[in-house]
Amino acid sequence: MADEKLASNNGQLVPKITSIQDFDPSKKPKTNKYAIACSFLASLASILLGYDIGVMSGAIIYIQKDLHITDTQVEILVGILNVYSLFGSAAAGRTSDSIGRRYTMVVAAAIFFAGALLMGFATNYAFLMVGRFVAGVGVGYALMVAPVYTAEVSPASSRGFLTSFPEVFINGGILLGYVSNVAFSKLPTHLSWRFMLGIGAVPSVFLAVSVLAMPESPRWLVMQGRLGDARRVLNKTSDSLEEAQMRLADIKEAAGIPEHCNDDIVEVPKRPKGDSVWKELIFSPTPAIRHILITGVGIHFFQQASGIDAVVLYSPRIFAKAGISSDHDKLLCTVAVGFVKTMFILVATFMLDKSGRRPLLLTSVAGMVLSLTLLATGLTIIDQSDQKLVWAIALCITMVLAYVALFSIGMGPITWVYSSEIFPLRLRATGCSIGVAVNRVISGVVSMTFLSLSKAITFGGAFFLYAGLAALAWVFFFTLMPETQGRTLEDMETLFGTFWKWRKTARELKEMNKTEKNNNDNGQIQMGTTPPAI
Repeated sequence: MADEKLASNNGQLVPKITSIQDFDPSKKPKTNKYAIACSFLASLASILLGYDIGVMSGAIIYIQKDLHITDTQVEILVGILNVYSLFGSAAAGRTSDSIGRRYTMVVAAAIFFAGALLMGFATNYAFLMVGRFVAGVGVGYALMVAPVYTAEVSPASSRGFLTSFPEVFINGGILLGYVSNVAFSKLPTHLSWRFMLGIGAVPSVFLAVSVLAMPESPRWLVMQGRLGDARRVLNKTSDSLEEAQMRLADIKEAAGIPEHCNDDIVEVPKRPKGDSVWKELIFSPTPAIRHILITGVGIHFFQQASGIDAVVLYSPRIFAKAGISSDHDKLLCTVAVGFVKTMFILVATFMLDKSGRRPLLLTSVAGMVLSLTLLATGLTIIDQSDQKLVWAIALCITMVLAYVALFSIGMGPITWVYSSEIFPLRLRATGCSIGVAVNRVISGVVSMTFLSLSKAITFGGAFFLYAGLAALAWVFFFTLMPETQGRTLEDMETLFGTFWKWRKTARELKEMNKTEKNNNDNGQIQMGTTPPAI
């Protein structure tokens, strides 16, 4: 039978597996290369957003010179893509539930490809805004579907590592955008920014092709009643066949499929309509769902409210304020920002499943508060001084690099990891879409107000404000966010629902698991005992 078998040691009967931790608690599973490959390919979608962020920070210098636009128009052009991406995020949830996660990525790539070409061939500001709209819709699709797909193919032992891939690729895209800025900066002004933006069509082609090598999400396959296909994918993406069986059983339970149904194709009970999903998620949620929604949306809000897009998008302006005058030198400094950001996100991917989400997140945000405060102090001193203060310039550059490094080691990747793993299966696509929508709205607000804000309260004042919001984020995370390391996606609801009292719930769950494991161990010993010889 699938749920019990004879062990090879003295013919002892092994009891039924009840949790993933029961498979082999003393032996660390080998890295699943197939799951890594799937996550890698899916995360290529995130390059689209990263490249646009990075390239626009430099391209806008030449766009402003060529099209003679104002700072207000610059703010709108830079930040409007985040607002436009809401249309893509809103549609992505329904689209991915309808045609699958895999082909939703093809839709994202095709839309962004068209947007990049439109921006590259733009002849005026209005034409450029049309290109931004199309590209923004593609970015919205990619932002929603990549983390969801990665979370759904990842085994529990490496889910933090694998679901941080989208953030890794966003940072890789930002670095590519910065490098593109430097590469094309020597071209004539009217050509430089067009090449910078138009070359962004290339990553979308790679994404569309990579989808051919990817399997569909096993959770989506189960929701379509395709248990045979889901079983084959789970067997490849799990650390063991036993874990694959457990994951399939959990997904079937979440989808409302009876445990005894094991045919390759089964009938799936009718799922809630869209309005029922919204009712359960927003209008009449259980305490657990309300807690999940607050934390899932809250982490996206604070990720952007702490000012990361202001630093990444306007780093040339920040370096100019700090005393660097040459456009080429400013762009070279942004490459350093992109390099540091990418290196530290790679460090974070290997720490997420070892250190847990909370320790990394709290350490990251505390460091961000400190670096933002020191950056604001340095900019304020430079602003009020009539002399060129080399130490203050060095402080500002160092704090920009420290800020992006600290962001990348915690706040950046954990936002996507955490929000993609806490929503239950029936609400995951919609819940993640809401989180991405909030993320993009706040990002748009920050990027479309930074120049105006810095004129009103100075650059230093703006970063003091971001430091205050980051401090508020630390309190929010410390109070409301449970640790999710090592738990299955279907197990999350048991961890949420008590809000700031979640620690007590976590202790109770730990005791329950410990008691259950002891009972199973005792049962195995008892079943393996032979009667004494007479």
